[in-house]
Amino acid sequence: MQLPKLETVKLKVQESILEIVLSRPEVMNSFNDQMGKELLSALQLGKKENEIRTIIITGEGKAFCAGEDLKSLTQTQAPLGNILRNRYNPMITLMREIEKPIIAKVNGVAAGAGVSLAMASDFRIAAEHAKFIMAFIKVGLVPDSGAHWFLPKMIGMARAFEWMATGDTIDAKKALEWGIVNQVVPYEQLDETVLKWAKAFASGPTKAYGYIKRGLMKALDSNLHETLEYEAYLQELAGNTEDHKNAVNAFIEKREPTFQGN
Repeated sequence: MQLPKLETVKLKVQESILEIVLSRPEVMNSFNDQMGKELLSALQLGKKENEIRTIIITGEGKAFCAGEDLKSLTQTQAPLGNILRNRYNPMITLMREIEKPIIAKVNGVAAGAGVSLAMASDFRIAAEHAKFIMAFIKVGLVPDSGAHWFLPKMIGMARAFEWMATGDTIDAKKALEWGIVNQVVPYEQLDETVLKWAKAFASGPTKAYGYIKRGLMKALDSNLHETLEYEAYLQELAGNTEDHKNAVNAFIEKREPTFQGN
């Protein structure tokens, strides 16, 4: 696979895993227009390439992502709403549409849109020293990039308002208690732990993972009857995959299935 040469995002593919590294460490991997475009391009690559079956997103250096680069922001005359519509909204939407597991490897501070980026992922593993900052209110802004949609569903409306309105910093332990992350590990174990999960997802039934993502998104805005019917539809799709058929044969033959992602 030919990987594009990007300046603010680094890409690596191994064992069907695409690792996307935000690479503006001098500004804590905060977003400017270029990094937004390059991350979107990297995600599009992860979506279209069948060889890629799992995606990892992380940051270079000490931070995961500090959100918007405020210094860069002062150099543009674009309305903030347009920046969201053109940069962040397509990125978050694409992450939820990619029918492959996305793991956020939170290696350090996640602030502002960096928190939203982690929440838009399917699975979040954080280093023990990682911090999460809902920083928007500190500069007189409101949370964006899907924060109003993701956060109440994860931690409840009251707690979400409190965090958004105070802009407090929460540590990885509290993020785990609140259900924002799936796992917290010592920093020196972060790479190994994330890679273990990524390899497990990359060797699993990729289409079924994608249908799970579809089902969860649909269920968030559906009643029980609609959800039951959509589950039946997804189960029909899953039942027609080669991975399902091969897994049934493996079960009958009393051996472990090998999933090819189709």
